[in-house]
Amino acid sequence: MKKHSALVLLALFLLNCSEKKKTIANEKKQNLPNIVWLVAEDQSPERFAMYGDSTISLPNLENLAQDGITFTNAVAPVPVCAPARSSIITGMYPTTLGTHNMRTHAPWKQEGNEPTIRIPSYSPIVPPGTRMFTEYLRKQGYYTANGPKEDYNFEKTDAAWDESSNERHWRKRKEGQPFFTVFNFSVCHESGIWKKGDSTLFVSPESVSVPPYFPDTEIVRHDIAVNYSNLRRMDDQVGEIIQDLKEDGLYENSIIFFYGDHGGPFPRHKRALYDTGLKVPLVIKFPKNRDAGSFDDRLISFIDFAPTVLSLVGIEPPKVMQGTAQFGEFEATEKPQYTFHSSDRFDELYDRLRAVRSARYKYIKSFNTELPHAIPVSYREQMPLMRELNKLYSEGKLNEAQSLWLKAPKPEEELYDLQNDPYELNNLVGKAEFKDTLVHLRGVLENWMKETNDLGRYPETDLISKWLPDGEQLKLRPLEVEERNDSIRLLAKKADATIVWKKNQDSIWNIYTSPLPKTLSFEAKAERIGYRDSEILEYNP
Repeated sequence: MKKHSALVLLALFLLNCSEKKKTIANEKKQNLPNIVWLVAEDQSPERFAMYGDSTISLPNLENLAQDGITFTNAVAPVPVCAPARSSIITGMYPTTLGTHNMRTHAPWKQEGNEPTIRIPSYSPIVPPGTRMFTEYLRKQGYYTANGPKEDYNFEKTDAAWDESSNERHWRKRKEGQPFFTVFNFSVCHESGIWKKGDSTLFVSPESVSVPPYFPDTEIVRHDIAVNYSNLRRMDDQVGEIIQDLKEDGLYENSIIFFYGDHGGPFPRHKRALYDTGLKVPLVIKFPKNRDAGSFDDRLISFIDFAPTVLSLVGIEPPKVMQGTAQFGEFEATEKPQYTFHSSDRFDELYDRLRAVRSARYKYIKSFNTELPHAIPVSYREQMPLMRELNKLYSEGKLNEAQSLWLKAPKPEEELYDLQNDPYELNNLVGKAEFKDTLVHLRGVLENWMKETNDLGRYPETDLISKWLPDGEQLKLRPLEVEERNDSIRLLAKKADATIVWKKNQDSIWNIYTSPLPKTLSFEAKAERIGYRDSEILEYNP
């Protein structure tokens, strides 16, 4: 009798524990934060009011900054979009992933990626365990939506997004489902400088400031004014998203990131390892406007975004990620003391550089000193400002500061005091009082290149030969199926492949996490970055 009573009590105890766990899990799911990313293309922080520029009013972003935290040392690891985006979506350095060149994956180019230098469109085979971080969010129950920009420098995986299109919106999620939604704004892209060159200007060219590395000419002032005007257009679009959040009663308790995908659209900005190319605007608004209106000078890089978002929703970042969780449940106690940066191929031209940046100093190492920093990227040559620089340089009408970026050869090493020389015009290499700083940062950069397996040391064609034997991406082997009494278990041959499945009539792929009912008709496949998907398995009971 006593034994029976003990068993009953044990059963009740276990049942109570199980119910308690379910309650905690449900409460945790209900408390998951909604996260929105607002991404401006090709913009540096110095053109925004929250960073001290009063040239043009951007009311929606200014209000967001008043409700959030403005970061003064946010940087991109690469000063151009596709490699930078690969780091954002994986939490890893492009030089480790093999996505360091601009660009690798370009399936829309019918004639081939860069045919003049024999570079096809390809997806690098990334290190084991590398995933698009939104896959972890979907497993946690999030609705993930992105658009319209993808361009990750590799073929995206179907596990990453519930939707990726111009029509993405959190309003498409299930009732009560937490969401992560990305809105990209291309109106302020580099190409907008010439595409919007004849459009309405919202600032007078006479009212803009011209940095010392540009000549003060009518053409330069006009292009700067065009960029300010494009920022106003972008701010209007941001305002529409924020208004949607407020109409849905979601603004106060959502986490909102606003950031630029790398530095500004101009020459010596985009594609340059100077702060004009690397520093980005970043504002984060936390629930209930925590620390509203404050500034934060920590070093934060794009590789930190993925682990930080995972940490904010209670997911421990996977060890393969090279970034640091800056906030949330798994916030790192030790924050980064340095950020690291790379520059390699831009379209059809190679120019390998590496850089390390501390809060005070930056060290740049050039591997192709015979070239100027201003390599003639044909896409950029469309910009009136770029043509003006080339013309005045050839005529000998630029001063020393304005000529530095265009001169060849360029220095093998550059060292700048970012506090006293924010425009990075005074190279301190060779000055005795900075020798210790130079030697130290040189060593820090060399160690980083070794520890992170910097693939830029290999010719790109050698990497392609390794990743595309016989000229084609490797293909994952078919899924294996195990039938049990009432369920179907799916197995992938590749250990770190993700299995996705969907009902025959559906368009959205689900992430496979547990056996499927034997009564269900479905399709399934394995996928992994750098491989072609496996053959689709069709199951019909």
